[in-house]
Amino acid sequence: MEDVQKHSVHTLIFRSLKRTHDLFVSNQGNLPDIDDRLEKLRRSIKARDTYGLVLDRAIKSMDAKKMSALQIDKPLAITDGSMASSDLGTTGTESGSLVRYNRDKEKTPLSGNTSLVRASMPSNSGASNVQLIPKKAPSIPKPKWHAPWKLSRVISGHLGWVRCIAVEPGNEWFATGAGDRVIKIWDLASGKLKLSLTGHVSTVRGVAVSAKHPYLFSCGEDRQVKCWDLEYNKVIRHYHGHLSAVYSLALHPTIDVLATSGRDSTARIWDMRTKANVHTLTGHTNTVASVVAQATNPQIITGSHDSTVRLWDLAAGKSVCTLTNHKKSVRSIVLHPSLYMFASASPDNIKQWRCPEGNFVQNISGHTAIVNCMAANSDGVLVSGGDNGTMFFWDWRTGYNFQRFQAPVQPGSMDSEAGIFALCFDQSGTRLITAEADKTIKVYKEDDEASEETHPINWRPELLKRRKF
Repeated sequence: MEDVQKHSVHTLIFRSLKRTHDLFVSNQGNLPDIDDRLEKLRRSIKARDTYGLVLDRAIKSMDAKKMSALQIDKPLAITDGSMASSDLGTTGTESGSLVRYNRDKEKTPLSGNTSLVRASMPSNSGASNVQLIPKKAPSIPKPKWHAPWKLSRVISGHLGWVRCIAVEPGNEWFATGAGDRVIKIWDLASGKLKLSLTGHVSTVRGVAVSAKHPYLFSCGEDRQVKCWDLEYNKVIRHYHGHLSAVYSLALHPTIDVLATSGRDSTARIWDMRTKANVHTLTGHTNTVASVVAQATNPQIITGSHDSTVRLWDLAAGKSVCTLTNHKKSVRSIVLHPSLYMFASASPDNIKQWRCPEGNFVQNISGHTAIVNCMAANSDGVLVSGGDNGTMFFWDWRTGYNFQRFQAPVQPGSMDSEAGIFALCFDQSGTRLITAEADKTIKVYKEDDEASEETHPINWRPELLKRRKF
C-alpha cells in the first residue's frame, strides 16, 4: 500500500478529462458528409408538420393574390424565399419554395421562389408577423332597453326580518319566512294574508313550493327542514341531518329530491318521500349560503362563505368543478330561467357563468355593499339586493345597470334597518317581490308609462369593458 503513488485531485481530474477527449476525438474527426438533398427534404417535412395548417392557407392566399395581380396586369412582388427556406425548411428543388401539401398526397411545388413573407415586409425583420387571419375589433353589444321598476305595494305583517320568499307555480299566492319564526302565505293579487304556519323555533331562512305536489318546504336556523302539506296546513315530514342552521333550500324540477345547505359547510340531498339523506355534499370549508337545482348538468350549484362556487354531480354526489374567482363570500346564486347560465353574487362583484363547465362570462360591478340576493326573469332583467337596502337592475346580456335606487324604509324604522334579504320574480316575471329588514314585503312593477324616449339608455361602452379575471 505504501508503494502506491498519491496524486492530487487536480491531476486526477485532468487525466479523466484527457481520457474522455481521446475516447471521442476519433469520432469527431470522421463525420460523414451531410446530404443536402436529404437535409432539405427533412426541413420541408418538419415545416409541413409544424406549420401545415398555416401553409395551406398561406398558399391559397398567395395564389389568390397572384390571380388578382394577373387580372389587373400588375406583377405580384414576392421575396426571394430566403427567409422561408431558412426558417421553415425547403423542398428538394433548388428553388427553395415550400411544398404544397394536397389531401391526395401529391406534392406540387409552387412555381417561382414563393415564400410566406410579402415583399412589403422589412427584409431585416427576424421573423414574419403577417396576420393571415384578420381579427375583428372587439365590440360590446348595445344593451336591450328595459322599463324602469317602481314600488307598487308594501305588505306588512311579520314581526321580524323577512328572510325568504317563494311564489307558487300557479302564480296566485306566495310564501314568506321571517325572524318571527312564522311562515306566512299572501295573496299575490291583493297582498292580503291568507295563512300563517307556525312550527319553527327559530328564524325561517328558506321556503320553496313544489310544482308537482301540494307541499311547501321550509328550513331555518333551528336546524330543521320541514315539509308542509298545504291541504291540511300541517307538517308531515322532517328531514334530520344538518348539524347547524339551514340557510337555503331548493327543489329539483324533475325528480323528487330536495337540496338544502347551511352553516355546517355541507349541502344535503334528501329523498322527498322517504326522508332519506341521499347525499351529503362535502367540500366547502365554510357556511354554504345558497343552493340551486336545475334539470340539466350541473344539477346542483352551491355558493359558500369560503368564496367558492361548486358544481355537483347529483348522481355521484361529488363536486365536479370549483370556481375560485370570487375573493369574498358568495351569498347568492341565481339561474337564468331560459339561458343555460347562472350568476353568483359576492361583495366584490357579481359574476356570470356558462353551464355546464362553469365557464366565466363577465363581471358585473357597481354594488358597494354585501349582495344578499339576486333574481332574474326571462326578459333578461337581473336584480340584486344589497345589505344596505340598495337595489340594482341589470341587463343580463351586457351587464348594463339601467336602474338603481334605495328601497324606501317603512315609517318608524331606523335607517339601519334598510336591507334586502330576498328577491323573487313571480311566474310571469312582471312583478318583483322583496323581503326586507324593515319587516315588510314590497312588490315592484314595471313602469307602464316609461318608454325609450323618456328613459333613454345611457350607454357608454368605455365603462362596460369586460374584465376577464
